[in-house]
Amino acid sequence: MPEFPSPPDAVCQRLREGLVIPAHPLPLDRRRRWNPTTQDRLTHYYLGSGAGGIAVGVHTTQFAIRQPQHALLQPVLERAALTTRAWDRSHPRRPDTVLIAGVCGSTRQATAEAALARDLGYHAGLLSLGALAQATEAQLLAHCHTIARILPLVGFYLQPAVGGRVLPFSFWRRFAEIPSVVAIKVAPFNRYQTLDVVRAVAESGRDDLALYTGNDDAIVADLLTPFRFRVGDVDREMRFVGGLLGQWAVWTRRAVALHAACRRVATSRRPIPAELLRLGAALTDANAAIFDARHGFSGCIPGIHEVLRRQGLMESIACLDPHERLSPGQRAELDRVMHAYPELVDAVE
Repeated sequence: MPEFPSPPDAVCQRLREGLVIPAHPLPLDRRRRWNPTTQDRLTHYYLGSGAGGIAVGVHTTQFAIRQPQHALLQPVLERAALTTRAWDRSHPRRPDTVLIAGVCGSTRQATAEAALARDLGYHAGLLSLGALAQATEAQLLAHCHTIARILPLVGFYLQPAVGGRVLPFSFWRRFAEIPSVVAIKVAPFNRYQTLDVVRAVAESGRDDLALYTGNDDAIVADLLTPFRFRVGDVDREMRFVGGLLGQWAVWTRRAVALHAACRRVATSRRPIPAELLRLGAALTDANAAIFDARHGFSGCIPGIHEVLRRQGLMESIACLDPHERLSPGQRAELDRVMHAYPELVDAVE
């Protein structure tokens, strides 16, 4: 095995071209038991909608799947991989789906999770550093290097409101030098911190590292903005090419169309149509309701579940934690945005 593994060239190329990658939810029945049949239905919905990848075992899948009383990490990852590969075989004219597994916890835990994902055929691991809240920058980078020797990495700047930590420019500048880092998901929900990551990648000189937005409050802005930095005597322009998003776990067909429209404008360098900017604002408003921004994102996963239930894709909005539920007024906010922005909403399955 090489010191720093790499995904197949076709996977790297697809990541650089830009993909819609939904963060896969965990479907439970009304008794809070995992429902693999419903999970298959969701996976088929994402792939049939045109998503180029799926991310499993991430925040939207609920980090609690790792707890011993649930012990769902392996079965959920394995089921998603098997279902995806079967779907790909039945659609041979379409490029194979990029599989990304969430990897988190201490170095010992993350090492085991990365090895599991590798053995199940996942192409890369989305590495969360939230569990290392007290680690120094040097310790964080040592942790990343350890995991990167097991599985190619997608870096992850997770917003502190849902378990992340602030990561400075200096961290991202050195992180971008790890050879098996293939992409970074930028999701601090903060424009200053977003700029830290983009500038770090620009200064690293890497042209093979893809930027993916995870800023669910600024999806369209990220996809349309040319970020330009002076690096030495050269101007380097960086762009987000896709998104790995909880928001794209719902209304995925419309998300695929919106992503394609943004990429057409970005690659053609035509003026940005006002209609795309309007859709960006509408999507941010809708995301505020789904992710429960009003209550510090406490209802974000139940909000995703509720939208999927309304789409006919989930039977229950239950989470593994029985205290995780819709916030007061969140259901009415979902009613409002779905009525206000039908152009964002997929038809009921």
